[in-house]
Amino acid sequence: MVLVEPEIHWNTGNIGRTCLAAGAQLHLIEPLGFSLDDKAVRRAGLDYWVRVDPKVWPSWDEFERKSPPLGALSLVSPDGARSLWSVDLRPPTVLVFGRESTGLPSDLRHRHRPRLVSLPIASPHVRSLNLSTCVGIALYETLRQRQTATGR
Repeated sequence: MVLVEPEIHWNTGNIGRTCLAAGAQLHLIEPLGFSLDDKAVRRAGLDYWVRVDPKVWPSWDEFERKSPPLGALSLVSPDGARSLWSVDLRPPTVLVFGRESTGLPSDLRHRHRPRLVSLPIASPHVRSLNLSTCVGIALYETLRQRQTATGR
């Protein structure tokens, strides 16, 4: 699970807790909009935060250079032409999310257009969901697909 330049500490804390529960590694791409030492991050992650052990990267370029062994990238964005439900997430997969206010940077979306996926939103009156909600949906869809494939 990758958060590119996250801005809100309590989202990151909550996402870290969700990653820990699901057995996923959390990667954070700097700059961060807060300090990881912030009490609010630890409060949102509860007493689990010390076990989350996020990997912090100084830039997207650095992460991208070293990411191939982690798995195929799926960048989650409302611009994605494919729905998350249509993507095979069973092989090693890296889910990438952007900042709360603006999503993924436009150059990243442009460069990785074939890898963009979106979360279905049924109502035309809703333009976005909370970041930690999106991460939870995508992460547990990944687990569902893997469980279905293995029968466990």
